[in-house]
Amino acid sequence: MKSMLSLFLMCFAFPLVAGEYNPVVDVGEVLSPWQDLPGTDGKSHAWEDLKEKPVVIVVFTCNTCPYAVEYESRINKLAAHWAKDDRVALVAINSNLIDDDSLEAMSEKAKEAKFTFPYLKDEKQELGKSWGATRTPEFFVLNQERKVVYMGALDNDTDAEKATINYVDAAVEATLAGKQPAVQETVPIGCNIRYKRSRRR
Repeated sequence: MKSMLSLFLMCFAFPLVAGEYNPVVDVGEVLSPWQDLPGTDGKSHAWEDLKEKPVVIVVFTCNTCPYAVEYESRINKLAAHWAKDDRVALVAINSNLIDDDSLEAMSEKAKEAKFTFPYLKDEKQELGKSWGATRTPEFFVLNQERKVVYMGALDNDTDAEKATINYVDAAVEATLAGKQPAVQETVPIGCNIRYKRSRRR
């Protein structure tokens, strides 16, 4: 009887911290801030830079993933749409650790793809890991308290011509209206973020 009770307590006494698809964080959690992340604009960026923005869109992306490359035009379109609203900011972050995703390569990509938003390098990969980001591209929408209101894919089809629902747009609109998004989490679709492997002790 005691063993059964112990098992019950182990399973249910503590709330799960991971989302349905995110292995680390859940919707409603406040995410870890970033400090001194270098950007392709030659500047150092911090979480505090966005403190006046009620809504922040963060996309983990990279230069090399075919999915990420395919989504560049859609991310540009998303950024252009919300640039018209000074309550919203969009930031892209690259956590990959390969030469083709170096800050120098990112700067070339930003020019080539005509990015109009900050493109930052998570050199230590601490931010991506703490947010549970696993794919490129993977999107997070944060509210004024920097709680996650949505995380996952941008839309409902990797083929732009077939996509009918933009989850990120819907989440931003709901948040600005003081409501919860109808869809708060989806499966992120894309390449695995190339995290440095650490030895198990």
